[in-house]
Amino acid sequence: RPDLAAALRELRAQYEALAARNLQAAEDWYRARCARLHERAARSQEAVRASRREAGECRRQLQARLAEMESLRGAHQSLERQLQELEERHSAEAAGLQDTIGQLEDDLRNTKNEMARHLREYQDLLNVKMALDIEIAAYRKLLEGEENLFSMGSIGLSELNPLPNPTYSFQPRGFSSST
Repeated sequence: RPDLAAALRELRAQYEALAARNLQAAEDWYRARCARLHERAARSQEAVRASRREAGECRRQLQARLAEMESLRGAHQSLERQLQELEERHSAEAAGLQDTIGQLEDDLRNTKNEMARHLREYQDLLNVKMALDIEIAAYRKLLEGEENLFSMGSIGLSELNPLPNPTYSFQPRGFSSST
């Protein structure tokens, strides 16, 4: 009969050896798995830290851009106000200049009318002067004719004027007219 206790001991020894190997294999697998997980966790933590750093940098850049945008928005609004003020000032100046142009055109029209009136008056005066010049020329011819008659005849002008120092003496001149 076989020795059951020895077989059991042998079976138990095999089972314990197998359990020890399985336990060792499980521990090795567990350690390897833990090492891989620790390694992945370390990489993930480093990636998380890098992502956080990058997110912080992005947040800082975003805040800087927002501040810059607000500054530019303020500058834009200021420039818009200045542009509107310039447009209003330009409109006011243009309206003032239009008024000035209107006044100058009225003054020019009045001046032209006044010049036309003066020109008519000058023309009338020139016509009167020409008529007077013609009349004076006619009287001169008459006086020259009479003087010639007096000088040809026996009676001279000196005999007609008995005063020793006459106050009037006629001296004929040539007729000149600026017509």
